[in-house]
Amino acid sequence: MRVRLRRCPTRRRTFTPARSPRAPPPPVPTKPAPPPAAAGHAPALPPARWSRSGATFRARVAGDPTGAPPWVHDVATVGDRDGWFDPAGVVWAVHGGLPTLVGGLVALLGQAAHPLALAGVQGHSTYRTDPWGRLVGTARWLAVCTFGSEQMAERECARVRGMHRRVRGTTADGRAYSAGDPQLLRWVHLAFTDAFLAAHRDLGQDLTPRFGPHWPDAYVREWARSAEALGANDLPTSAGELAEALAEYAPVLEPVPAELRRFLLTPPGLTRAETPFYAGLSTAADLLLSPVLAPLARAPGRGVRGPRQRLQLASTRTQLRVLRSITGPEPWEQAGRYRTGTGPRPTWL
Repeated sequence: MRVRLRRCPTRRRTFTPARSPRAPPPPVPTKPAPPPAAAGHAPALPPARWSRSGATFRARVAGDPTGAPPWVHDVATVGDRDGWFDPAGVVWAVHGGLPTLVGGLVALLGQAAHPLALAGVQGHSTYRTDPWGRLVGTARWLAVCTFGSEQMAERECARVRGMHRRVRGTTADGRAYSAGDPQLLRWVHLAFTDAFLAAHRDLGQDLTPRFGPHWPDAYVREWARSAEALGANDLPTSAGELAEALAEYAPVLEPVPAELRRFLLTPPGLTRAETPFYAGLSTAADLLLSPVLAPLARAPGRGVRGPRQRLQLASTRTQLRVLRSITGPEPWEQAGRYRTGTGPRPTWL
C-alpha cells in the first residue's frame, strides 16, 4: 500500500522591531520576508553539527565565528537610519542572498583578466598567505556599503581609498599601475557587478515579482554609487550598458594565470567538510563568467547551458539553500534591518 505525503505549506514570517527605550524609529513599510526553505532541503544534521558548520562559515566570511565582529555591531548602531540603499530595494535583495558567495569567485576570476589589476593584487595583496583574511576585507566593504548607514559607508570607502593609495607600481614589462586609477576602478566594478548579477540570476530567488522584469537594470544603476565613492567614473546604468562596457575592455585583457585559477577554485585550508561544498561553488563560478571573460579563464561561461550545466547549477542552488537553513540571515543584514527599523534587535547585539 502506498502512502502519499502532502507537504504542508510554509508559513510566511514578518518581524516587528523590539519596543524598548533604545529601539530605532518606527519601521518603514517593507515586503514580508520570503518563506523559509522547504523542509526537503534541510540537511539531516544534529543541532550541534549545524552550529559548528555555521560558525565555521561565519569565521571564513566575517573573521569571527559569531558572524558579528565590531564592524557588524557598528552597522546596527552607528549613524542615521538611512543608508545608501533602500532596505526594501534591489541591492539589499541581491547582497542579502548566498549567491554572493559564488558571485565573489566569479568576480575574482574575471578581474584577474586585466593585467594591471592582476599586478596590483599579486604585488600588494596577502591573498597567498592569508586568502580568508582578504575575503573578510572584501565582505566587510560590501556589507557596510549595502547595509550600513551613510556615515558608515562613507567611512568604509575612505578606508579602502587609503589602502588603494599604497597600491602602485610597475609591471615586469614597464606598465605603471595604481589601484586609485579611475579606469582600473571602473574595470573592477564592472567585473564585480556582472558577477553578482549573474550569480543572483542563476542561483538566487527570482526578483521579478518584487521589482519587475527590469530589476537587473535597477541593480546596475544603484550599485554604481559604491564604485563612485571609491573614485570610479563613467559607469553603466543598465545591464545592457554593463555588457557593452565589459566588451570594450577585451583588447587589453589577458589570460588568467593557471596558478591563480587553481588557487581561487581550490584554495588551501579547507576542511574535509568544506571541500565538496566549495567545489560546488567553483563549478557554478565557471558557468557564470561573462562570455567576454570565460575564454580567458578557461571556463565554459554563461554561453554553455546544456542539461549537465543546468544540473550543476541546480545542485549549487540546493547547497546554498542548505547553508541558509544552517546559518539563517547574515548578521550584517540583521544589523542593518535593526538600525532601519525593518527588523528586530539581533540576539547577538
